[in-house]
Amino acid sequence: MENLINDGKQRFVKKGWKPFDFQVDTWRAFLQEKSGLLNAPTGSGKTYALWVPCLLEYMREHPADYKKPRKNGLRVLWITPLRALARDIQLAMEGMCTDFEIPWEIGIRTGDTSTSDRAKQKRSAPECLVTTPESLHLLLSQKEAVNYFKSLTTIIVDEWHELLGTKRGVQIELAFSRLRATNPGNLKIWGVSATIGNLDQAREVLLGPTLFQGSVAIKANIHKKIEVISVLPDEAEKFPWGGHLGVKMMDKVLPIIENSKTTLLFTNTRSQTEIWYQQILHAAPHLSGAMAMHHGSMDNNVRKWVEEALHAGKLQLVVCTSSLDLGVDFRPVDTVIQVGGPKGVARFMQRAGRSGHQPGATSKIYFVPTHSLELIEGAALRSAIDKDYYESRKPLEKCMDVLVQYLVTLAVGEGFIPDIILNEVKQTYCFSTLSQEEWQWALQFITTGGSSLGEYDEFSKVEIIDGVYRVTDRRKSTMHRLSIGTIVGDPSLRVKYLTGGNIGTVEESFASKLTRGDVFWFAGRNLEFIMIKDMTVLVRKAKKKRGLIPRWGGGRMPLSSQLSILIRQKLEQAALGDFSDIELETIRPIIELQQRWSIVPDAGKLLIEKVESRFGHHLFIYPFEGRFVHEVLGGLVAYRIGKLAPISFSIAMNDYGFELLTDEPIPIEEALELDLFSTTKLLEDIHHSINESEMARRRFRDIASIAGLVFHGFPGKTISNKHLQANSQIIYKVFEDYDKENLLLKQAMDEVITLQMEQSRLLEAVDRINSQQITLMYPPRPSPFAFPIMVESLRERLTTESIEDRVIKLQQQLEKFADSQG
Repeated sequence: MENLINDGKQRFVKKGWKPFDFQVDTWRAFLQEKSGLLNAPTGSGKTYALWVPCLLEYMREHPADYKKPRKNGLRVLWITPLRALARDIQLAMEGMCTDFEIPWEIGIRTGDTSTSDRAKQKRSAPECLVTTPESLHLLLSQKEAVNYFKSLTTIIVDEWHELLGTKRGVQIELAFSRLRATNPGNLKIWGVSATIGNLDQAREVLLGPTLFQGSVAIKANIHKKIEVISVLPDEAEKFPWGGHLGVKMMDKVLPIIENSKTTLLFTNTRSQTEIWYQQILHAAPHLSGAMAMHHGSMDNNVRKWVEEALHAGKLQLVVCTSSLDLGVDFRPVDTVIQVGGPKGVARFMQRAGRSGHQPGATSKIYFVPTHSLELIEGAALRSAIDKDYYESRKPLEKCMDVLVQYLVTLAVGEGFIPDIILNEVKQTYCFSTLSQEEWQWALQFITTGGSSLGEYDEFSKVEIIDGVYRVTDRRKSTMHRLSIGTIVGDPSLRVKYLTGGNIGTVEESFASKLTRGDVFWFAGRNLEFIMIKDMTVLVRKAKKKRGLIPRWGGGRMPLSSQLSILIRQKLEQAALGDFSDIELETIRPIIELQQRWSIVPDAGKLLIEKVESRFGHHLFIYPFEGRFVHEVLGGLVAYRIGKLAPISFSIAMNDYGFELLTDEPIPIEEALELDLFSTTKLLEDIHHSINESEMARRRFRDIASIAGLVFHGFPGKTISNKHLQANSQIIYKVFEDYDKENLLLKQAMDEVITLQMEQSRLLEAVDRINSQQITLMYPPRPSPFAFPIMVESLRERLTTESIEDRVIKLQQQLEKFADSQG
């Protein structure tokens, strides 16, 4: 074995490289037939750490003739969360095969793979197949699946931290349970992860309990140097508000771009990407042709062109979203700009690693706040990076919709015997506690549609033939295969020129509000809306220079618990008069005014501010727990105060706190005396305070899609989002009225509680509040901390066109009052 490893080292030397210790450690563990998880920073050579031992193992098996072409069958599955990464991985693998003189074929199987290439792969499998979780399940739905995978020796999951805690990750767990059972010999499973807090649990979820015993975790002893530079405003506004500052920093952002070879400018939403692209083009028209845009709703061919141009160093700037967060190696990139708080340490690290994407290089990232208070996040992020302080990803449990989909996948393929599959499924982390009753429910559901849908033939998909569960109806098989990818994304409409040519996709909720002649900006182009035809938005180039910006769902990310802790620490530092961080020094005027009118809370205090304005009576509460937790806490506080007096509230929130607004005085003093944040009947009061049923109803649409209860349509005949929602609502109502014990109905409620409401974090927040000193203040006007939450409230009531003028006027009034007080 050591001779093989030395051979691998020599091949590196010939390229002018030297393998890292963690790479050699991974080669050795792999050749010892171990499975495991590799944790290494972005740009450190993770791909070679796991691809090289695949080649070395083959050389060990064929010492005399490994250079000779032969039909080996599929040996290696390389799974990536993004199909955009597949080509880059393929090129790296092919290059290493050439260096090792091994004539392997590296194939790609994703949603973009042509029908002819799929047929070719089916006839003659490549030695390595780079694929996605959805495409892997499509392969499992083939009639000859067991035979196709019979030569498999290795499965490698790239960017496992991105899949853990998602339903696509559960797909991986289930697929692996089948592949382990059909390849019981020396099948090795490895995961690759860049940044994650719960590494041991991540390894256990990936491998399952059997392989986890005796597996290894390899952590690269490489400190990735990351330089975080906050872009500071000339003067911090005493009353900041979200989104206002961003593009006003253009004069500071442009020199960074001009002085860099290639820059990635990340925003948190696709809408922000469109806005920044426009604004930069307007401010620096000479960048036209040297800049591009990249986000998930753009046409795939356009995105591929952008990625290839980045590789070739042809672009000076790409404005993008998380679509370029992962894995693709863009060596020309030397600078990253993050616009707005990334809301998570791992996400920020991942983006920073896009620059200096080679071993030993320094990653440089500039943080551009969209309002002055966000500078606290800049200081917190630097602390997090210094301490290697990353978020954990919580794995999912008992996702019955994914299990149901998987069972039908097996039935569409070669069929399955329940007892065998149950034993396999229980080897996964997600379904390790699956009961016999839950299993029987799943079997009944796929064969009859369950107790409430049994009268409808379309829900009876699987037949039992001689004890084997199979799908024999060709139409149902086709519909199921088309539905396997429904875990990814919501239905949307294609955007296409009248004259032909795809531009990308927008959500139906945006497109449905357009009327003929409306102009909107999309993918860097000014487009005039003509009509919607066959689920396609037809457009032509517009002559007007102004237009709408599409809005996409899922744009607001919650603040991670790790980052919220660090923000509170930075606030406490400022409260104690320590402004040693340049970001805190910049916002010193805000902090000092906040201290003058109210307080800056330290970690031991919960600040509540009661203030009256011309808008009504305000109550501001600052737990610093993130938007999602504040939404539920706001409802809870409103409900409990409402039990004291019949008051109707409107609720607004940001990541730092929330506001209750009403036109009547708020008896907060009495509520606090009666223990407003008591844990007695806490969950009961939370359930009363939010429209849990409506939240579950909305959640159910996705569950229904995954479980195959609603069908998205055949290619070219997509069913509208409106109809999908209506169909899922009908089924939800049937379950609610006639099948209250339906496990999909229960799952919808569980997901609302655990995922949407972040119940565990919510309970931790309430416990923390009960350990704090509650400080009630009465500022003369809304404080600097309150102002950005007030703006969120105004956004709910005012149009986009009028909001800016109103907020600036209010801002000026508050500043004038502050100045008058000295």
